[in-house]
Amino acid sequence: MRLKGSDPLPLLAFMAVLFTSGLDVGLIMFPLTEFPVYETEAAYNFTNPLAIEFGFWGFLVWAFYFLTTFYFCVVEPKVKLFDIGWVKFVNNTVIIATCAFTGFLFLSYLPNYINGITGVFRYGLVAIVVLLAVVSSTDIRYVKWLSLGSSALFLALIVLLFVFGKMDVGDFFRSAGNIRGYFENIHKFTSPITDYHAFYLFWWFSWSIMIGQFVARFVGGLTTWQLLAALLIIPSIPIALWFSVLYHYHTEAVQLINAISICMVFVGVIFVINSLDSLTRLYSENLSFTAERIGKAKYIAANWCLLYSLILLYQFTPLKIEWIGLIVIGLYACIYTLVFKRRALLHVM
Repeated sequence: MRLKGSDPLPLLAFMAVLFTSGLDVGLIMFPLTEFPVYETEAAYNFTNPLAIEFGFWGFLVWAFYFLTTFYFCVVEPKVKLFDIGWVKFVNNTVIIATCAFTGFLFLSYLPNYINGITGVFRYGLVAIVVLLAVVSSTDIRYVKWLSLGSSALFLALIVLLFVFGKMDVGDFFRSAGNIRGYFENIHKFTSPITDYHAFYLFWWFSWSIMIGQFVARFVGGLTTWQLLAALLIIPSIPIALWFSVLYHYHTEAVQLINAISICMVFVGVIFVINSLDSLTRLYSENLSFTAERIGKAKYIAANWCLLYSLILLYQFTPLKIEWIGLIVIGLYACIYTLVFKRRALLHVM
């Protein structure tokens, strides 16, 4: 079976959209703060910190995206379950809440990378980033260009840190070799190792259903096994490169100068914009709340107010992404049941 979406892209462009839409600022900002935790907590002592970090972000967890991308590319057009009123409501609630969580993560981790940043500047920067993302979401061409551009910037950032860290090829391969600890213990990552790992899994669940909806439209004629291989392997390569360079910084105690930190924040900003614009466009189209229908000014103002308000809700209330992940797990169970009931519609597959 060859899979083709409504707006198929060449493989390179498809993977850029998948990679940048399916990941957010956490990829840039989390590892250096998490390596020391994985190094000291007993629950993670079955392998090294790099293998743990890779297991939380790479390879097997992308199976979530394969499942939903295949569903929205092949199954949903026949069964149309997401046209059901309550399914549409829950789905778009999840998308909006998860979209805002990306902005909240950016808000939370800014002080780790910009020393002395004031509260006013921090909240103002997040407000501007959300505004840029909403503006970008008004045209699908912006989303595609931004995906390709942010992928290129991410690779450039890897090279920059490689050079600044005075790494050579041997240093890189010694660091990257630690990733095999993940594959040797891959079975341990299929269920929560700790509460923090559970947080990651809920986070992936909450992202999976909406990323599948968004990227399915761009699948350009891959077979099912090619799509699976592409989702498991291709995004994991730049993730492995990035984490290997950062792990060298951790093990060799290389200090980040302000210029490098600012470069990381800049790429993080682009990733946030890329994630938010994809998801904003997705839920806006699902709700028929598009710039074309209501006007660009109203569209930008309404979406900015909605997302920024939810970011503040994450900041000042007990709202957690784990709650959204639980909702998605429940939605999965309902969808499986409904697919079984409508299985006769799938016989033409």
